[in-house]
Order: sequence, then C-alpha cells, then structure tokens
Amino acid sequence: MGIFGKKPVSNVPAVSAQELVTRLVALNRPSAPYQIVDGRAEKVDLIAEWKIVDAQWYEIFAKASLTKVFRIYLKLDPEKNELRTQDHEYTVAWRAGVPSLSLAVSSFKGQMTSVEFGAAYAFTEELSPGQVYKYRFNTNELKKPIQEATAASGWTFKGVSFGKL
Repeated sequence: MGIFGKKPVSNVPAVSAQELVTRLVALNRPSAPYQIVDGRAEKVDLIAEWKIVDAQWYEIFAKASLTKVFRIYLKLDPEKNELRTQDHEYTVAWRAGVPSLSLAVSSFKGQMTSVEFGAAYAFTEELSPGQVYKYRFNTNELKKPIQEATAASGWTFKGVSFGKL
C-alpha cells in the first residue's frame, strides 16, 4: 500500500464524485480532532486539517506541544476515479495559549509522514461502546480514514508530491 496510493476495494463500483465528497465530509464528528472542509477558497475540492484553530481544541493541541501541523488538500479526478492529495505544512506559534498558523518557512508541499517526537500527550476519542481512537497527531492518523473511505467508494487515493493537484 504505502502512503502514495491506496487502491479501491476490489469489486466495488466507483461512486460519483459528489457521493465521495458526501462520504468524506461524513467522517467529520464533533468528538474528532480533525475536520474535512470545503476547499474552494484554496482551489481544491476539500481540505482535511486538525482542529487546532478551533477554540474547543486549543488546550488539547497546546498540551501536545505541536509546532507543526499539516493540511491535506484534496482534489477529485472523476475521469480516473482518483482522489489526489497533497500535504501542506504549517508552523504553529502559540501566543497566550492561542495558536496562529503560518505556512512553514520551508513551504513544504508533497507527501509527508510527520510524528511530533517528544510530545507524549495523546488525545483519546470515545465513540460507540468498545470503540476508542487514540490520536498522536501524526499525518497518517488524518489520512487513514480518508484513504479507507476513498477505497471503499471504488476510488484510488493518490498522493501527489510535486506539481499540480
């Protein structure tokens, strides 16, 4: 598999682009520390991001001492049934416990696996009985539900390192 591509589940017919968007947005839930939002302002279809600038989540992210976060830009290619993704790295500056994001000095775009070492803090999300997610705020925890929903919808998840989405 790898982070650069996840093929659709075999024998699953591809859903429409609109249905895939609906399924991806349905991954949002109040108790999850990430969100998938409309990306038209950034000239993409959707953006997946940690809720670091959400007032309800400041304390959790501050305790995790995050200094970098990623937004994943998502663009659908209905002709190929591909969900093309690109990671954008942002630097987090904490001022009086409130985060501000700026595009990282390195302006990294591409595919990255990030784990914030030294951040022992983790957030545990309780879902239905017996279902618990533990987040350590690395990029794969943000990508995995998107990859799974994409593959289950008959589409291919394709990470783009360079060039246009």
